[in-house]
Amino acid sequence: MFETESVLFKSVTLLPGVGPSRERDLARLGIFTLYELLMYFPFRYEDRTHRAPILLQDGERLTLRAKVSGTPVLRYKGRKSTLSVPFLTEESFPITAVWFNQSFLKEQMLLGRSAYLTGKYDGKRRTLTVSHYELHVEETVHAGRMVPIYEVKGDLTPKVFRALISAALKKYVHEFPELLPARITARFKLIPFQEALQAVHLPKSEQDIHQSRRRLIFEEFFLFQLRLQAFRLLHRTEQPGVAHPVRGQDLEQFLRLLPFELTGAQKKAAREVITEMRSPTPMNRLLQGDVGSGKTVIAFLAIYAAYCSQHQSALLVPTEILAEQHAAAAKNMLKPLGMEIALLTGSSTAKERDKIFSGLEEGTIHAVIGTHALLEKGVSFHALSLVITDEQHRFGVSQRGLFRQKGYHPDVLFLSATPIPRTLAMTLFGDMDVTVMDELPAGRKPIETVWLSPDQEVQVIEELRRELAKGRQAYVVAPLIEESDKLEDVTDAESLAVRISDLLAGFRVGLMHGRLRSQDKEELMRQFSSGELQALVATTVIEVGVDVPNATFMVIYNADRFGLAQLHQLRGRVGRGQHASKCFLLAYAKTDSGRERMKAMVSSQNGFVLAEKDLELRGPGEFFGLKQSGLPEFKIGNIVEDAAIMRAARQTAASLVSEDDFWLLPEYRSLVDYLRSQQVLSQR
Repeated sequence: MFETESVLFKSVTLLPGVGPSRERDLARLGIFTLYELLMYFPFRYEDRTHRAPILLQDGERLTLRAKVSGTPVLRYKGRKSTLSVPFLTEESFPITAVWFNQSFLKEQMLLGRSAYLTGKYDGKRRTLTVSHYELHVEETVHAGRMVPIYEVKGDLTPKVFRALISAALKKYVHEFPELLPARITARFKLIPFQEALQAVHLPKSEQDIHQSRRRLIFEEFFLFQLRLQAFRLLHRTEQPGVAHPVRGQDLEQFLRLLPFELTGAQKKAAREVITEMRSPTPMNRLLQGDVGSGKTVIAFLAIYAAYCSQHQSALLVPTEILAEQHAAAAKNMLKPLGMEIALLTGSSTAKERDKIFSGLEEGTIHAVIGTHALLEKGVSFHALSLVITDEQHRFGVSQRGLFRQKGYHPDVLFLSATPIPRTLAMTLFGDMDVTVMDELPAGRKPIETVWLSPDQEVQVIEELRRELAKGRQAYVVAPLIEESDKLEDVTDAESLAVRISDLLAGFRVGLMHGRLRSQDKEELMRQFSSGELQALVATTVIEVGVDVPNATFMVIYNADRFGLAQLHQLRGRVGRGQHASKCFLLAYAKTDSGRERMKAMVSSQNGFVLAEKDLELRGPGEFFGLKQSGLPEFKIGNIVEDAAIMRAARQTAASLVSEDDFWLLPEYRSLVDYLRSQQVLSQR
């Protein structure tokens, strides 16, 4: 483990040449210490090893070692210049090196001077358009080898940055400890950490790059998973929670009130949730399922189970619309069973809030459903034993932690209607048990999905009018609220609402977006749900939780601007009733990624298949369309490309922490100390 006074955590100004100006440049990259400098990895490599001229191919990017063999020629055309310098390679192969707008180099090109030249080769002219050069033949960090390419900013050039890395490696690489025990490095054939760090920055071959990255990625993923798996183990074994002795007749009473039969997936989820709630070990479970798979019923069953053992529940949701819908459904389902349900949002009046606060504290309110308002300091409970978070990725990690602290080691159930790929679930929810609900209720009809060009809008509107004439309803979705000067070709909801109102003359059209007051949004949804409005023009504010069974038609403008997960969520707002439904995607889809997303939406209605495709196309950082999803930022690993390593790291970490020897043997002491430093452990 790192010593607390390790020089690695001292300022980069310890390096020669790093003064105030360079220190500021490094700070822009998030580099303040020597450790952060050496753990800043290349994003790619450039092969600048010398190539024999006989192997040269037209258009190829390559590196040659040569000597200046003639007089440089400098030509001007206006302010632009072209410098041509004759060179002779080591194999006596003549070539002309060309620089654009680098006239000052002419004085450096002395006859007989040696250089490494890197650039694009033109076979017809025997010229090399030079992008990089070194005026000496010795192999350096910049030439004659596999050269690391880093992302740099401002006045910090790649060449200067490589020099800093090289100097830091020579002086400080030996300060890095070996955290992984020999048992693990031997099992996975991993090279030592110091060797890997040296090779990732100064590789001598492709094999060096592969082996060093493999070692560093494994360690990064393993330490991450070690924290999750240790937390999971300690959460189960060292934090006694509340045991809910739910009786079979109580569950039967709840199920008898349902107007439908549970699906097989719902029954499985119910068994898993109730089994954990009966145990004194705190539940920490993710319940994820496709749109319409019936997660809310399982959440209400858990709330009822807590009530049966005289405890309270809280359900946190991201939007007021969703909170209001959940509250209405909960009152309809749970009030007949004797439960008192409260709704708490930012729109609740002072009088309502005071009543709810006292009811929760006294225990006369058995369950509360609300938005971020539930996280306020004034909200305290008489006996909170169950915390449920819906669409939990919309809340930051710290927010979820605050909610959990309002009870004494409560059972925690996370709901997600965004199907999450397995690799991402391992990363985000490695400390949880996961229940997947992959079955839709009987009778749900597939939604016909059609991708058309915006030029075909007229035929879509004609079909929309025919559908509304049957007494059905429709959503029309735009990516923006209002017109934008920066995004001229993107449809905005305000302008679209005016146009749709004209095109749908004779039908009532509403407009809903996130900037409206909560009361206005609530009234619009009431009007749409009751059928007073036939069409609703909206932004993605309708993405989650809006449930109108009579809505059978959806049109999404600029559909290629949405991710697949978001498009699937939007499409899930229709097809919730007994009638056949359609979803039209209007998009030119000029990019390969955009076309792939449109094709995927048309070909599949399986949210998990689409989620995997979305992750592949857009990467983990944009998967949710949110930056505050709790997704960790890895320095070198990529959870999509390196999924196999993440799986191996997770299995290894889970197996290791479950062994008694892990906490006792000296060979694991550095890892146990690491967990303490990360505040995962007390002094176990």
